[in-house]
Amino acid sequence: MSREQELLTRITINPAQCGGRPCIRGLRIRVQDVLEMMAGGMTPQDILRDFPYLEADDLSASLIYAARRVSHPEVAA
Repeated sequence: MSREQELLTRITINPAQCGGRPCIRGLRIRVQDVLEMMAGGMTPQDILRDFPYLEADDLSASLIYAARRVSHPEVAA
């Protein structure tokens, strides 16, 4: 298993949790939440300080997950 694949195992999807949106390790913090914090200017250190139950690898996993989701080709008509 590659490092990227290993990190992606941290992303969980449970239809009964957070409306089935991708979350971090079964916690009630969504990948979207992490990405929005980063987009809003929070540094990884800020996020880890404010959410001590998160780990640096969770942030990396969120970025990898998002990159994979947007990397699919779209056909323009």
